[in-house]
Amino acid sequence: MEYREYAAGTRISALGFGCMRLPEIEKNGSWYIDDEKALPLLREAARLGVNYFDTAPGYCHTNSEISVGRALKPIRPQVYISTKISMDDISCRDDYFRMLEKSLSRLDTPYIDFYHFWGINKEVFDAKILKYDLLGAAAEAKEQGLIRHISFSFHDKPEYIKYIIDTAQIMESMLVQYNLLDRSNEEMIAYARKKGLGVAAMGPVGGGRLAAPADLYTRLSGKPPIATYELAFRFVLGNSDISCALSGMENLDMLNKNVDIINKCGETARREWEQLAQAEKQLRKFNELYCTGCAYCQPCPAGIDIPRIFQLYTYHNVYGLNEYAREQYMKYAENKSTIKDCIGCGRCEHKCPQKLHIRRELAMVDQLFEPSSDLKQTRAAED
Repeated sequence: MEYREYAAGTRISALGFGCMRLPEIEKNGSWYIDDEKALPLLREAARLGVNYFDTAPGYCHTNSEISVGRALKPIRPQVYISTKISMDDISCRDDYFRMLEKSLSRLDTPYIDFYHFWGINKEVFDAKILKYDLLGAAAEAKEQGLIRHISFSFHDKPEYIKYIIDTAQIMESMLVQYNLLDRSNEEMIAYARKKGLGVAAMGPVGGGRLAAPADLYTRLSGKPPIATYELAFRFVLGNSDISCALSGMENLDMLNKNVDIINKCGETARREWEQLAQAEKQLRKFNELYCTGCAYCQPCPAGIDIPRIFQLYTYHNVYGLNEYAREQYMKYAENKSTIKDCIGCGRCEHKCPQKLHIRRELAMVDQLFEPSSDLKQTRAAED
């Protein structure tokens, strides 16, 4: 496993374990993490050299921190745990410590290595972090040994990263989206490293939806073809300003696949990264509707499963599984809500980190998959 310099002299694994997709089970209408699968998975990751584990209070139906704490407790000094504080829960300075204590309790640890202001934008930074002196609270928590590094994760216009870094000079690391499809934060990633911050990338494979022509790597590098999944990791970690690529891994097969890829990525030179960057233009056509599947838009008051619908569009637009995607959409639409049931509240668009025009895109997908009039008549005759 390759390790890279991160924040304040720490060295973290180039592959980070994103703990938002741990295996779950449903019991009596409630969801729980399947610890019989999740705990061995997390421990095997550590055995293979992964030392950076990223969780959050809301992950896995609010259970992620608990399972991460259980899994890593026997090896706590050997790993770095990253978690987050939601600004939705903050209405005064004391709330910072209240939420911090909850995470410490769920993780069953005396300290958190990287404590992130979660998914912030400029508005939240000004209206809550500055207004309630949360930077002062974070510095106090660090002085008390409750956290070791002050961090933030970011969803906003790239130029506001500079504003946050320059204003909050105690920040030590940041978590931002970065992949071959979305390079919008690239300049600010370089700026953050110049200022001494560690940078971890979320969504390195575009939420599992990154795809490209099979021979793209060969055309760019002159080397034998590789899977586009590997190409995605090579691109992200080929950027020397990135310390870690986070990946949500649901099973041992995914873990072993990722570790194998990361072990190869150490050979990726800056020159190759610049070659791979050319792929962005060729992949732009796949980026018409870039949904990462984060599900922040859920629940929809009208019951529309927005991530599922956009996933089916990805099958059509990226993977070329046109008939399969259409059939699955029609099956979905038989019993579940679509854009036709939308009440127009716009909550989904307000919560979307990618700032998608969700209602417009849902209408586009519905029109795309809507059977032709001839097909409708044929089906009606068959019925």
